[in-house]
Amino acid sequence: MMSKIVAIQGNHPSKLNPITDTSIFLANEIQNKNYKIFYYKPENLSVINSKIFAEGFFIKFNYNKKIFFKILKKQKINLTKCKFILIRQDPPFNLEYISTTYILETIKDKVKIINDPTSIRNISEKLYSVKFLRYMPNTIFSQNIDEIKKFFRKNDRVILKPIHSFGGNDIHLLNKFNLKFIKKFIKKHDHIICQKYLSKIYKGDKRVFLINGKIAGVISRVPKKGSFLSNMGKGAKAVNTKLTRIEKKISVLVAKNLKKENIFFAGIDFIDEKLNGDINVTSPTGLKTFYDLSKINLAKTFWEELKA
Repeated sequence: MMSKIVAIQGNHPSKLNPITDTSIFLANEIQNKNYKIFYYKPENLSVINSKIFAEGFFIKFNYNKKIFFKILKKQKINLTKCKFILIRQDPPFNLEYISTTYILETIKDKVKIINDPTSIRNISEKLYSVKFLRYMPNTIFSQNIDEIKKFFRKNDRVILKPIHSFGGNDIHLLNKFNLKFIKKFIKKHDHIICQKYLSKIYKGDKRVFLINGKIAGVISRVPKKGSFLSNMGKGAKAVNTKLTRIEKKISVLVAKNLKKENIFFAGIDFIDEKLNGDINVTSPTGLKTFYDLSKINLAKTFWEELKA
């Protein structure tokens, strides 16, 4: 008999912000259904005698307390004893991240893992959007200086992004081609993304939540004055919004595509009715913020869709 345990592979709860964190929001919802929450960090995952173990702790979350979590007991558990495992550690999507997907892959027919470890390994959050380039601003993925120079000739203001970063880190807006800067950027990040700058970003982007192949909700994130970064971690403010007809059409298409790829929960972003090319599958966020704005609880939807 599988016990009612949800394991969360993530950053230590003390590093999380309960006001915005999606992992806590999901955990809080399922613990109300009498599930136990077991928490472990990626580095505490081991394969011993062909079994997958994690060293961590059982934990109880409580939004009403100043210290929002209580560690109940430290333990090492066999992860096949869980009903669900949520992969929720922050990127960067590095070799450690990849190793954990290989380890968890060996038990995915015994435990429901969200998102599927094989799928997150196969879906690069930025490169996967190559399938959807016709819905995006003019974009190239390259580390070839000549190609990048050509791109700058066609597009006067260009956003540079690394392929494997997250949370609005290392994103630059360039008004003209700067060889020295770009060479340094490529040396640090290898392949990079060059994207035509969309000036309407000052009005905000839209984050669409996709759960089990369907559009579940949307928020807009408006950059702080003088910034072009719409990440909450960079000071952007979340507001209620609706999808336009075009955004809905594209979201449905991406949602169906991700469901086929075994991605259960994802976030995609629009700027001025164009996909910005971030397909967030490793640790999508924003559900708590959406709840605070709309009073719609997508953590409920999440667990109902999983038949928890």
